[in-house]
Amino acid sequence: MSQPKTPLGGPPATRRTVIKTAIGAVAGSGAITGFPTLWAQNIKDVVIQHNGPPVTAIGLIGEQASKDLGFTVRMQASENADLLNRFLTQSSAIDTADISLPFLKYLIGRDVLQPIPRARVAHYEQSMPLFTRGKYPDGRIASQQGVAPFGVLYAINAEGKAFAKEETEWLNGIPSVTNADTLGIRPDLVSRPITSWADLLDPAFKGKTALQDQPSVGTIDVAMAVEARGGLTYGNKGNMTRAEIDKTMAIMREVKASGQFRSFWTTFDQSVNLMASGEVVIQSMWSPAVSAVRTRGISCTYQPLKEGFRGWGYVLGMMKHLTGLKRDCAIEFANWYGSGFQGAVIARQGYYSAQPENARKFLTAAEWDYWYDGKPAAEVLNDPFGKPSIKPGEIRDGGAFMQRVGNIAVWNSVMDEDRYLTRKWNEFITS
Repeated sequence: MSQPKTPLGGPPATRRTVIKTAIGAVAGSGAITGFPTLWAQNIKDVVIQHNGPPVTAIGLIGEQASKDLGFTVRMQASENADLLNRFLTQSSAIDTADISLPFLKYLIGRDVLQPIPRARVAHYEQSMPLFTRGKYPDGRIASQQGVAPFGVLYAINAEGKAFAKEETEWLNGIPSVTNADTLGIRPDLVSRPITSWADLLDPAFKGKTALQDQPSVGTIDVAMAVEARGGLTYGNKGNMTRAEIDKTMAIMREVKASGQFRSFWTTFDQSVNLMASGEVVIQSMWSPAVSAVRTRGISCTYQPLKEGFRGWGYVLGMMKHLTGLKRDCAIEFANWYGSGFQGAVIARQGYYSAQPENARKFLTAAEWDYWYDGKPAAEVLNDPFGKPSIKPGEIRDGGAFMQRVGNIAVWNSVMDEDRYLTRKWNEFITS
C-alpha cells in the first residue's frame, strides 16, 4: 500500500521552497524583475481575495497557500451565475478568481481583468497544450466547437481589450482546471446499458431525467442527444444559429410536455440530492457530484458515451485594480496555484489540473493511477476532505485522462446568439 507523503498526499511544502522554486522558474525565463523585491518586503498583511465556484474555491487550498506564501489567501465560493454578476459589478472586491472559459467572452474588453505577463508564469511550459496551443500531445487538433481554451487564452497586448488568435506574451488567465463532462446515471436503476447521449431523451426514462438550468449547457446537452438520435445535425453545437436554436427548443418543449424531465437543477447540492434520492436516474451532472453521491454509499456512474464528452475549463484571472505589491502577490499565488497542491485537491473530486505533472507530485501512486491513468484503485481513496470515496478495485468512469479529454466533442460556450438563446431558454423553462 502506498503511503501519502503528508496527510494531504504531497511532500511538505515550505514557504522557502515555494519561493525558491518560483524565483528559479522566473529567473530561468530571463524575467526576474519583481520577485526578489517582493519577498524582501513585508507581505504578512497582504490579503488576496480569491473567488470561484464551490468545487474549486475550497478552503483548505487557501489555507495551504497562506502557509506556503506568507500572506493570506481567502477563498469565497459562489455559484457560477452569481460569480459572473460579481465579476461584472463588484470586481474591485475580488483580487483573483477561477474564471470559466465562456465567462471570458463577457469580461474581456470591459476593464474587469488585467492580462498576466507570460514571462512571469512559472508553470506555463507545464500547462496542457490543449490550453496553450489548441492541440493534444500527439499533435491532433482539439475540437473548436464552443469556447475552446486556445481561442480565449491570449490577449493581444498588455491592455487586454481583445482576444488574440495566436500565442502572445500576455494571458487573459493562467490555465488551471479542466474536465470532460458527460451524463450521470444510477446504474442500479436504469435497467439497461447507457451508451449514447440519445438516452437522455429516451421515453424509457420519462420523468426520471434532469438538466442543468443553464441555457448554453442545458441546450448543448440536449443538442448532443438530438444529434445522436439522428434528429438534427448542427454546424457547431457550441455556437448555434437562430434557426438551430429554434429547432432545438421546439424539440425540447415537445419532450418537456411529454413529462420527460423531472427537474432542472441550478446548484451542486440539488443535482446530488436528485440522484441520491432516485428521483432522477440520468441527468446532466458534474464529476464531484457523482463522487458526492458515491460517498453516501449509493451507486452512481459518470457514464462515457460514444459521441464524446462536453469539455470545459477554468483559468485563474487577476482583476484590473491590482497594482504594486498586491499584484506581485497575486501573480505569486497564481504560480503557487499551478505548482501541484491545488491540482491534487481537485483531482480527488474528479477534476484535472491544467498542469497534471505538477499535481502528480502531491498525489500518492494509487491516487494518480486511479484518477489519471484509469487503473483500478489499489486502496481506499479519499475525497479532498479525507472522507473515503473510492473502494479498492473501482475503475474511474471514462477511463484514463487522455481517453476523456482526448474525446471532447464540444466545449461549454457563450454563443453569438446568447441573448436570443437565453430568452428562448427562459420561455422553455416557464412553459
